[in-house]
Amino acid sequence: MSEKEKLSQVGHDARHSDEGDDTTHEATLVPLETMHSQTVSEIPAAEFQDGGVRAWLQVLGCFFLWFNLWGYTFAFGTFQNFYEREYLLGTPASAIAWIGSIQSFLLIISGLWTGPIFDWGYYMYLIYFGSILSTFGAFMLSISTQYWQIFLTQGLCIGFGCGALFIPSMALIGRSFVKRRAIAVGLTTCGAPIGGILYTVIFNACLPKYGFAWTTRILGFFMLGSYFVAIPLLLLGAKNTSLSSGKKRKLFDKDALRDIPFWSYVGTTFTTFMAYLVPYFYMPSYAQTVLGESQARASYALIASQAASVPGRMLAAVIANYFGVMAAWFGCALISGIVSFAWIGANSYGGFVTFCALYGAFSGPLVPLPPSIFPVVCPDPKVLGTRLGMAQSVSSIANLLGPPLAGAILRATNSDSTHFLGVQLFVGLLMAIGAVQALGLWRLLITRRGAKRWV
Repeated sequence: MSEKEKLSQVGHDARHSDEGDDTTHEATLVPLETMHSQTVSEIPAAEFQDGGVRAWLQVLGCFFLWFNLWGYTFAFGTFQNFYEREYLLGTPASAIAWIGSIQSFLLIISGLWTGPIFDWGYYMYLIYFGSILSTFGAFMLSISTQYWQIFLTQGLCIGFGCGALFIPSMALIGRSFVKRRAIAVGLTTCGAPIGGILYTVIFNACLPKYGFAWTTRILGFFMLGSYFVAIPLLLLGAKNTSLSSGKKRKLFDKDALRDIPFWSYVGTTFTTFMAYLVPYFYMPSYAQTVLGESQARASYALIASQAASVPGRMLAAVIANYFGVMAAWFGCALISGIVSFAWIGANSYGGFVTFCALYGAFSGPLVPLPPSIFPVVCPDPKVLGTRLGMAQSVSSIANLLGPPLAGAILRATNSDSTHFLGVQLFVGLLMAIGAVQALGLWRLLITRRGAKRWV
């Protein structure tokens, strides 16, 4: 078989997986962490389980973990607004945004070291370490009164703790399912926006009554309680938490640096991820400073975006299954950019909530969609996990830089932070550029990888 025919077959397999193969490359809405686990954890097929009551209990356990892993990140807009207006008066918005950015950065980048530890069979220790560290950070936040203290507790401590849980827990789902893996992953990831909603609601309900210290302690008890529920579901009676591949994992592939489709993929994810978190961080601030809404009503707008992301992800999965991942990726990036430009005209509370809901619905799928096409970007399964980790590292840097850059733009364009035009253009332009880059990647996959039109 010629090289072009082999690449064409890979592109075809990305759409039609072989039911007899445990490592599926089906181009459905599968998050990066799951794709990572499929290629890195080279456990013999007989060791894998495929569904069953125990496996679905682990899905439920991971669902509760995602309350904390992404819930705190998605709720950071509420913290950002509170810090700006009351708790850290005089601190620039860009400096405050670094707290949430470093948290999300560590959440993703930690996979570079937690992935190998998981492969060596030490998942139980990662669970205990991550849950203790993130809970410790949440409680220490309650006694933090200065910027550097909040940065250490909410940014570094919670970020590192949640990072220890993120990719290994989703990799566990990859070991627990074959035929229904995409369904299991989809149910698990719904914990992220639901966790964001719960953290936002609890924060706003408790803050006026109990103050910041006890509000964050209540959030810490909520985090601790979810871990008490999740850990037994994940570990008790489970036989797939201590499996070891017994092989070294390659962390860097220099050949990827000469691969044009790889760089196209990296560039597209970097651009969209730099814009992705910005609106979530600044929605409450916009509602209060520009629209004059109360803190509670400002947070409702953030909740609307998180709630809308659940059906948005489901709809994107359906589109990806019928029309291909690239069509869904391009469409979500393009519409997110258009909606971001429309944010400029959101001069009423109703219009702003509509923007928040639309942005949440169409931007939410931009996280799990890209990794679903990566087996076509990298047709060599021997380096698939390595290259995916490399791309993941770059995208985590984009998450780190985006919100602080937006804060710097906000401060540079006006002194009272009441004009968000620069931030709105920043997000809209990045999303539009990302959509164009996605089209370019789509074309490259067809011409360089022999993929079908609706890949």
